[in-house]
Amino acid sequence: MNICVYCSSSEAIDPSYVELAADVGAALARRGHGLVSGAGSISCMGAVARAARAGGAYTVGVIPRALAALEITDDEADELIVTETMRERKALLEIRSDAFLALPGGLGTIEELLEVWVARSLGMHAKPVVVLDPSGLFTHLRVQVAELVGRGFVRPAAQDALGWADTVAAALDMLEAGVRRPGGLGPSAAEQLEGE
Repeated sequence: MNICVYCSSSEAIDPSYVELAADVGAALARRGHGLVSGAGSISCMGAVARAARAGGAYTVGVIPRALAALEITDDEADELIVTETMRERKALLEIRSDAFLALPGGLGTIEELLEVWVARSLGMHAKPVVVLDPSGLFTHLRVQVAELVGRGFVRPAAQDALGWADTVAAALDMLEAGVRRPGGLGPSAAEQLEGE
């Protein structure tokens, strides 16, 4: 299974978040999964990719040309794809992935999370989406969505389209269970590529 990890490229964050990303990369490799990421080599982005490769995982990085210098491209990726636009990047991240995991991050992480979460809640894909948030960074997002549901702006089923986890093991267990759910998935990422 190829897991897309959304995470931070900020170097101003607490080192514990970078350690969490490294733990995720190592765990992906131990469980035999591949990594799909935004191809940055710094902060959490770099940590998750380096740890995944160190454990033997295949890594795919997708980065827009405009961000290549800013985020310092992960040139060690087993497969590096440079796109012209951010939209093209996000589309390829989705196509190449069987599941999505969001780690603590900033606006870019939140935007990517919301896009795949909304698409899943609308039935546009059936790939599992999980947030790993051991420090409670996204507590207010969770509360905001609950408020939107309570006021009728969001269907209750949308909350069920996203999983929340406090540990790396729990997050990966949820993703793996989502992928294996009978009748719950459309074509895999590999099948989508073969059809192009």
